[in-house]
Amino acid sequence: MECLMGIACNDFVMLAADMTKAQSILVMKSDEEKLYKLSDKLVMAVCGDSGDTTQFSEFIAKNIQLYKMRNGYGLSPSAAANFTRRNLADYLRSRTPYNVNLLLGGHDDKTNKYELYFCDYLASLIKIPFACHGYGGHFCLSIMDRHHRDDLTIEEGYEVLTKCVKEIHKRLIINLPNFKVQVISKDGIQDLEPITAAKLA
Repeated sequence: MECLMGIACNDFVMLAADMTKAQSILVMKSDEEKLYKLSDKLVMAVCGDSGDTTQFSEFIAKNIQLYKMRNGYGLSPSAAANFTRRNLADYLRSRTPYNVNLLLGGHDDKTNKYELYFCDYLASLIKIPFACHGYGGHFCLSIMDRHHRDDLTIEEGYEVLTKCVKEIHKRLIINLPNFKVQVISKDGIQDLEPITAAKLA
C-alpha cells in the first residue's frame, strides 16, 4: 500500500516516496522518511515492513560509508545496487528475510551518467530509466512511459511525477496524500518541494 517512483535522465535522477505509514486500517504517520542518503550522490527509496525498511536501509548506508572510509573512494550506483542486491539475496535464504522493495538512484563519476536501479523483495535487480513500487505503479508506469525522455529538465521531471501523484489521488482508493521528492544532479542531493494533496487541490 506504499508507493515509490523514480526517473533517470541525462542530467539527473529523481526519486519520490509517499510519506504515509499505515498498519492494517490505521494511518500511524503522515511524515515518514522513506528516502535514505547513502553517499553524496546516491539515494535509496525503500518501502515494505516498517522495521525491515529502517534496519536494512541503515545497514546498507553504514556499510557503504565504511567502504569509503577503508578504501578512500565511494561505490558507484552500479556497485552499490549489486552490493544491496547480494545482501538482500543472502537474507532471503536465511531464517530472517527482509521484506523490502527499493529504488536506488545516483550519479556515476566514471561514466558521468545518472542511473536508476529497481530491486524487489526477491532480490531481482535491473537498471531502468523509470520505475515504480506499490499499487500506485499501476497508474504511474503508463504516464512515465508516455512522458519520459532522456533530455528532460529537472522541472519537467518534477512535472511528470506530479502527474503521477495526481493520478494516484484520483484513482487509488488508498489515501497517499504526501510525496517527498529528492533529485540527484551535478549539485548533489537536493530536496524538492513535496507533492501534496493540499498543493494539488
